[in-house]
Amino acid sequence: MAIKRIAVLASGRGTNLQAVMDGIKSGRVRNAALRLVVSDNPKAYALERARASGIEALWINPAAFPGREEYNLELIEQLRKRQVDLVVLAGYMRILTAEFVRSFKDAIINVHPSLIPSFCGKGYYGERVHREALEYGVKVTGATVHFVDEGTDTGPIILQQAVEVLPEDTVESLAERVLEVEHLLLPRAVDLYCRDCLKIEGRRVWIKAD
Repeated sequence: MAIKRIAVLASGRGTNLQAVMDGIKSGRVRNAALRLVVSDNPKAYALERARASGIEALWINPAAFPGREEYNLELIEQLRKRQVDLVVLAGYMRILTAEFVRSFKDAIINVHPSLIPSFCGKGYYGERVHREALEYGVKVTGATVHFVDEGTDTGPIILQQAVEVLPEDTVESLAERVLEVEHLLLPRAVDLYCRDCLKIEGRRVWIKAD
């Protein structure tokens, strides 16, 4: 089985990126090689994490392109140049174009801080997700890793795990506990993908036995 080449797209601190890097280093993420980290933010700490680990880090400035389509075409070119097999979105704050998604069909995964289909879709990112969960009064929230399609948080679900909402929770405390679960689920999903253990049938993702 050929090693899968991975690119991670991140806009911020890169803690989920770090979880994937740690997973590869420890052997929990198998048959994988992280080749590239790309950010739309030149100050993203994710880029520093990559450089510190000897991984190519690339800032692509959105302001250098006429629009979203052209920016995504540049992303596609850079990933294809490095023969990327899997694209991982780890706190990437830009919506991918339909052309990008078609270019890497069934080879893009994203982690989202809720139990999809709750508290997801356009505009649901960062603190808003947890704030609305608390305001709605749900007893359980969680994290989801899913394949990316042409919608927003609408692709087939790979893994989910629940997180109990405690009476004393704040946005910050809930976000912290959900993030801990993201750090478990994302490397697990990358491992399953890279070992060809995932099969998509319609909206369902079947996981083959390890």
